[in-house]
Amino acid sequence: MSDRKISGNKQSAPASSYDAMLSGVVELLEQARRTSARAVNTIMTATYWEIGRRIVEFEQGGKRRAEYGASLLKRLSADLKTRLGRGFSERNLEQMRLFYQGWPISQTISAKSANKISQMVSAKFEGSIIQASSGQFSSSDIAAQFPLPWSQYVRLMSVKNPDARAFYEAESLRGGWTIPQLDRQISTLFYERTALSRNKAAMLKKGEKTLPEDAVTPEGEIRDPLVLEFLGLKDEYSENDLEEALILHLESFLLELGGDFTFVGRQRRLRIGDSWYRVDLLFFHRRLRCLVVIDLKLGKFSHADAGQMHMYLNYASEHWTHPEENPPVGLILCAQKDNALAHYALENLPNKVLAAEYKMALPDEKALVAEIDKTRNELEARLRKSYEG
Repeated sequence: MSDRKISGNKQSAPASSYDAMLSGVVELLEQARRTSARAVNTIMTATYWEIGRRIVEFEQGGKRRAEYGASLLKRLSADLKTRLGRGFSERNLEQMRLFYQGWPISQTISAKSANKISQMVSAKFEGSIIQASSGQFSSSDIAAQFPLPWSQYVRLMSVKNPDARAFYEAESLRGGWTIPQLDRQISTLFYERTALSRNKAAMLKKGEKTLPEDAVTPEGEIRDPLVLEFLGLKDEYSENDLEEALILHLESFLLELGGDFTFVGRQRRLRIGDSWYRVDLLFFHRRLRCLVVIDLKLGKFSHADAGQMHMYLNYASEHWTHPEENPPVGLILCAQKDNALAHYALENLPNKVLAAEYKMALPDEKALVAEIDKTRNELEARLRKSYEG
């Protein structure tokens, strides 16, 4: 039932009263989502620090031996993936190890607290206790030392200068920086610029200012890929109903073209460095024996879209393609109203003959454009009707 209909009912409260109540409920739910995300991040950070400790101590009593450590992480990664699923790559485990080594609790807690903790035989934090080499640390004791989200510690680990890392950590806490804000400050060398400035107080004040792109919604906090991995959840979602509906229709349309397309996955995540990306659809083409990476854009096509697709293809070629398969191909679909576009990215193929073969076997780009236009118009009409009803 729409707001218009509610306000039109003589029995209902005035529109201003209803709007105030609605705003209050939205604010309450958003705050609850943020609190939930914060709680998950607290537990996740403490858990990953403890995993890092166990890895380090297992490596010959904490001695760092690179060749042994690499084989341990490889074996541990494979076993954890088998038992628990995604989120336990060798890189992730290495970050947990680095986190323990770079943020030792023994240097951050008071002597009184350390003595008290070492004498504890049990502690309560969701009914769990973590055993530490210097005593018994409960999860709450560990979590209390790390007030930032795990994603921010991951970003801080990429800062090699210890002074710069400590500066960014302190400013993140003082200014309540979001992850995008921390990333922007590190990328623009805020530490170096502040150190060189004659008016450091003015620079720090300037660093407190946020930009529109620094904002993180409650939904974004919950759907942080690192949080989803920790909880063992899938993140098959889209930004709006239209995009989701287009992707679902495109999936069905390609599968109905014949037996060549085999569905592999939707909203498939990939990680390059410390950044996360997502491809809308992933198919395998049986006749071409290659993966087909499909990316859907609701706006205008740009050169950045082409560059991103080639990045996806390079990743797919290295991590998703089997030795006997041909190089992957990308399909960029721009579903902007009145200006749809379909374009295959074939430049990564090793020769023109193979590119020509791909062109002949793949669906015609004009047919895809026509299907996008037709589907978008139908979906927009359907969505408008549902919202108005």
